[in-house]
Amino acid sequence: MDESRLHRPYYRNGPDHREGRDMGFADIVRIFGFRTVSIGKWVSKAEQQLAANLFFDALCDLMSILAVPERVISLNGTLSLAFGTGGNKHSSAHYESTSRTLALAKNAGGGALAHEWFHAFDHYICQKLFKGTTRSSFASACWLNNQQAVEHPLNQRLSDYFRLLFLDGHQGSAYLKRAVEIDKKLQIFYYAQPQELAARAFEAIIQDRPLKNAFLVQGTKQSQEAELGLYPPSAMRTELGNQLLSYFYLLGQALDAQS
Repeated sequence: MDESRLHRPYYRNGPDHREGRDMGFADIVRIFGFRTVSIGKWVSKAEQQLAANLFFDALCDLMSILAVPERVISLNGTLSLAFGTGGNKHSSAHYESTSRTLALAKNAGGGALAHEWFHAFDHYICQKLFKGTTRSSFASACWLNNQQAVEHPLNQRLSDYFRLLFLDGHQGSAYLKRAVEIDKKLQIFYYAQPQELAARAFEAIIQDRPLKNAFLVQGTKQSQEAELGLYPPSAMRTELGNQLLSYFYLLGQALDAQS
C-alpha cells in the first residue's frame, strides 16, 4: 500500500516551536483561538497526533512570516479547522465559506495550508474592506468589481496590493492574463477567478520567504502549475511580497498596540 502523504517528511527550517513536545488539536484551538476543530472518523490517533504537530508548526511559521499575533491566524476566532473529514481519500484541501472552515484532507492536504488560509482571510477581510458586501463575498473579487471601500490606512494598503496583483496600469497584469489564457485553453473559469489568483499569489509569497515549511506551502516553483505559469513571475513575486507583508506587519503592529 502507498505511504500516506501525511507520513512523508515535510521539509522545514524554522525553530522548534513545540520545544520537542507533541501538540494536540485542542492546544491549537486554545493557543490560536480557532472556533472549532473537526477530525474525520477515519483518522487514527497516530495520524491525528502527527497532523496536529504539522499544523502547529505550520501555523506558527505562518504567524512568524506575517509578523502577526495568534488571533490573526484564527481570523479573530471566526475560523474553524477540519482534518480528514471529507470521506474521500482523493479529495484535496478547501475552504468552505458558508461554515468558515479550512479543511485539509488526510492524504491530499499537505502543502495547501497557505493557499486555503488566504481564501479564509480573503473572505473574512471583505466586510472590513468594502461596503455593501454579502456573507459570501471575497475581498479580491469585490476589488475587481470596484466595490465601494471602507476608508482606512490599512485598507488602502490592501487595496494597493490587489491593484498590483491584478493590474499593470489600466491593463490586466501578466499574471492575470496568463490565467485567463489557460482557462480559455481548458474551457473553464477557475484559474482566473480573483480568489484563486489571490490565493496562488499568497502561496508564492510565503514560499519565497527564508523560513521554509513544505506542509504550509509547496509547489509554486516546481510543479505542473508552476511550469504552466500559474504563479506570479519572479520579479512580480518580489514586489507583491513586499507589499503584502508590509500590510500584515502593520496589521500586527496595530493589534499589538490595542492589547
